[in-house]
Amino acid sequence: MTAAMDQRPDALKSSLAWLGVALAILAVQILSEHYMGRLWICSCGEIKLFEPSVHSAGNSQHISDWYTPSHIIHGFIFYGLGFLLLRRYPVALRLAFATLIEAGWEILENSPIIIERYRSVTVSYGYEGDSILNSAMDTVAMAIGFFFAARAPVWLTIIIAIGFEIATAIIIRDNLALNIIMLVWPIDAIRQWQSAL
Repeated sequence: MTAAMDQRPDALKSSLAWLGVALAILAVQILSEHYMGRLWICSCGEIKLFEPSVHSAGNSQHISDWYTPSHIIHGFIFYGLGFLLLRRYPVALRLAFATLIEAGWEILENSPIIIERYRSVTVSYGYEGDSILNSAMDTVAMAIGFFFAARAPVWLTIIIAIGFEIATAIIIRDNLALNIIMLVWPIDAIRQWQSAL
């Protein structure tokens, strides 16, 4: 009993240290995007909690938008990946691992090569990249998904992920799966269907 109690402070210190690493990775993401020339907030000068229009200059510029569910699903996926690869390590270390992947994607997504790829092969013709605020909140959304997956039953996490994918496909004709397909292997039929919105 005493040995277990003695280990708790060490486990807490370790968890706090890994949470600190995750926050440091988020800070590196934010600073990297700043040095890449990304705007801190929407060029409109406003900060909205939610941007409802996908085909507007405000998309990917505010705190959340219709792509936020995709980032929550990232958290589900990264939790599962961390569980498979790093099961013996603390959850906080796995969160740092997930944050590293998400931050890496956010930096890549806002690079000129990926912005141009979105413009050329998807219906996001006017895509300018994310604001720093939106990109940072995408990483926060991933962390929310990660923590949800860490606490919820697997079946519930899967049902919610499927629900998010179906809902966003219906509402905006896009979702995580379609986004990946169109970025990696564009299909004209999908682009035409998405353009009809």
